[in-house]
Amino acid sequence: MTVQTQFPFSAVVGQDDLRLALLLNAVSPAVGGVLVRGEKGTAKSTAVRALTALLPAVEVVPGCRFSCAPTAPDPGCPDGPHEAAQGAARPARMVELPIGASEDRLVGALDIERALAEGVKAFEPGLLADAHRGILYVDEVNLLHDHLVDVLLDAAAMGASYVEREGVSVRHAARFLLVGTMNPEEGELRPQLLDRFGLTVEVAASREPRQRVEVVRRRLAYEDDPAGFAARWADEEAAVRSRVVAARALLPQVRLGDAAMLRIAAVCAGFEVDGMRADIVMARTAVALAAWAGRTEVRKEDVRQAALLALPHRRRRNPFDAPGLDEEKLDRILDEFPDEEPEPEPEPEGPGDGDGDGPDGGGDGGPDGGGVPPQGGGHEESGPPDAADAPEAPAAPEQPEAPAPEEPAPAAAGAPEQAPVRAAEPFRTRMLSVPGLGEGAAGRRSRARTAHGRTTGSQRPRGQLGKLHLAATVQAAAPHQRARGRSGPGLVLRRDDLRQATREGREGNLVLFVVDASGSMAARQRMGAVKGAVLSLLLDAYQRRDKVGLITFRGSAAELALPPTSSVDTAAARLELLPTGGRTPLAAGLLKAHEVLRIERLRDPSRRPLLVVVTDGRATAGPDAVGLAGRAARLLAAGGTASVVVDCESGPVRLGLAGRLAADLGGTAVTLDGLRADAIAGLVKDVRTHEFSHSNRRAA
Repeated sequence: MTVQTQFPFSAVVGQDDLRLALLLNAVSPAVGGVLVRGEKGTAKSTAVRALTALLPAVEVVPGCRFSCAPTAPDPGCPDGPHEAAQGAARPARMVELPIGASEDRLVGALDIERALAEGVKAFEPGLLADAHRGILYVDEVNLLHDHLVDVLLDAAAMGASYVEREGVSVRHAARFLLVGTMNPEEGELRPQLLDRFGLTVEVAASREPRQRVEVVRRRLAYEDDPAGFAARWADEEAAVRSRVVAARALLPQVRLGDAAMLRIAAVCAGFEVDGMRADIVMARTAVALAAWAGRTEVRKEDVRQAALLALPHRRRRNPFDAPGLDEEKLDRILDEFPDEEPEPEPEPEGPGDGDGDGPDGGGDGGPDGGGVPPQGGGHEESGPPDAADAPEAPAAPEQPEAPAPEEPAPAAAGAPEQAPVRAAEPFRTRMLSVPGLGEGAAGRRSRARTAHGRTTGSQRPRGQLGKLHLAATVQAAAPHQRARGRSGPGLVLRRDDLRQATREGREGNLVLFVVDASGSMAARQRMGAVKGAVLSLLLDAYQRRDKVGLITFRGSAAELALPPTSSVDTAAARLELLPTGGRTPLAAGLLKAHEVLRIERLRDPSRRPLLVVVTDGRATAGPDAVGLAGRAARLLAAGGTASVVVDCESGPVRLGLAGRLAADLGGTAVTLDGLRADAIAGLVKDVRTHEFSHSNRRAA
């Protein structure tokens, strides 16, 4: 089998922060890994996969499938105990975890049939065992299923993996460097997993034409002749590799003084970071920065750079907060503490610090050693630009572009568009759920048959056995023991005896918002309250792992402002910029929702929708607007769509139109005030009751 030649790490154009963060983890794995956030096509995966070529070889016990170190083997290793023996060197591994992997593929598989019948622990190691003492890489980590995230969190916290199947357990060491890449447009990470990444880096494509040309040139050269391209960069790769080895050797000698420790504590306190993990990661990162620069003393610039890498993802309080740090505030905090008097030491000129050019006229083979590269600089993959063409500083990062919305609907004549209104403060909402029992992706909203949750029964396995239902298996095998010639204590099992547990948990849904942005909603206080309510529901959708979509209607038509996505913060940004004005084409909004849901059912038939219509119920666009809206609502109800109408009508005189709309939809209506968690204890019951009664009417 042909082994693919990796793109050289030193040939990646720019991306100073990304390369520096990866190299710091190579110098000191205790830093805790890297999360790389950015738009597609920005060399995220290329740089991560290229890192393994720079890591030192690993000494392992020969024949051990769990990569035990010969000097300190794991006493609980399933392949042990290991006697003192000469170790064998092998290259460092980077193990990739696919987002669709099964739990058995991640933690390993135990042969339950042999364990029950023969008492043998036949264990096949998983990806966690392969990644021990290496790198575990998860591309699109924000799309990883929740149950795999839970396993990763447990392994990262304990440094070990436990596999348990009906009382039979296997444990092995699992200490790895966790590296993840993600596109924020596709959704955010759970806070628990986010905090497990030591450092985070935001990357974006360069907007400088000459650097973009260099990216294309080097990428084409690599694709034409991967081996030849790698050979031209071999000297640069060797220089960076040597520097990593030297920095690792220097690391134990680096002193973290009292002034540096005070600065770290003050920065973490000043930015109100939760817990103490940020302080520890910053300290380890600052020490690694000093070692990378060839110094034995941590300086203020090391602490500053460590903060820029370790804190942005830890200061977010909700998914709508933009990542990043206020650098002026950071500098003010750092300046409050005087420098210690360091002993004079010569500034070393390590590999990559001199004036030598890389192949093809490239400038630097890696981030500068004393180096505090500009935060957030980002360029496409493939290599350093020609020295004459390179700008003095990388381009500032830009926020990832969200999916392009459809063209906005024109406002009605004589009703000018009003400026967007700021959303009111979000609040905690009560849970809205879809009736019945689904089979969608794991989440936290509606009841569903899932791989995890409480056991509700058993069934014959279809394909590979999942969670064994022990009692049902024994019950199925017991009547046949005499016929099978059982003579010992072991149970004589056949494949047909095995029973798999059926489980009930929660699923994520598609929450589609249909928001009235017409002139009847245009009062500033009222629209602010409406936006605050929708923002609250978006936050709830984020916490329950839903997909969300946003439709707005005003003027004479409806607009799909955000196609269904997992990026709740993108939906919040679109909502903030929502203008108001014009007539109320309610029917158009409902028909647009019907079309979006029809397409989504084809794309993801197992994900059940929940329609949330935010309106006062008025319909004023065109002749018989109210009748058209009623027919559109009944069309949605006929398709079995679970619906909630948020009634935005205010004032002493109320027409009750939102309630009529909810009746046509077969759903329930709730006021803006009733959305609050302390005000709608019966709302979930109402949703289910309306759905049940509407189903009975259709059946009759």
